[in-house]
Amino acid sequence: MPVEINESLKAAAGFIEIAAITAPKGKGVDDIRTRSIFKGSKEHNDLVEKMKEYGQKKGLKLFLRDSKNVFESDAVVLISVTAKPPLGINCGMCGYDCNSIPRKKKINDYFAPVCCFALVDLGIALGSASKTAQILNLDNRIMYSIGATALDMGLINGDVVIGIPLSVSSKNIYFDR
Repeated sequence: MPVEINESLKAAAGFIEIAAITAPKGKGVDDIRTRSIFKGSKEHNDLVEKMKEYGQKKGLKLFLRDSKNVFESDAVVLISVTAKPPLGINCGMCGYDCNSIPRKKKINDYFAPVCCFALVDLGIALGSASKTAQILNLDNRIMYSIGATALDMGLINGDVVIGIPLSVSSKNIYFDR
């Protein structure tokens, strides 16, 4: 990748992170975190390998398929949410009221229970980030498998993490999978 595209990609990833961070949130509580990882870095290479291992360990082919996409991607933006404390609305969507939510424990890939408004915040942040990537003409796709692996590796903190791989190529590598 030419240097010009490299610098442009770093700037674009920054704009994508900004879109996620500034997305609207329930009661204005800032519960979103972001991090970008670029092709050729140790973190990028480790993520690809751990996705393969995770997929084999769990018997999930989507992790193996997605690891190939991450390997071919120029960057990955990680977006996480942490609901500490819950918003205090006592809606009950998580199965508890805000005053009686038990301590979080890892269930499968993520920590639970999580305030449903935090998950809505994550969804809005992902939509804003993906939209920004599209506006910047970066091929992208929202991937659960990246986030689950990144969380397991400790690449970013959060209760739930999702990854958005980014590609600069003449053909969208996320289309024919």
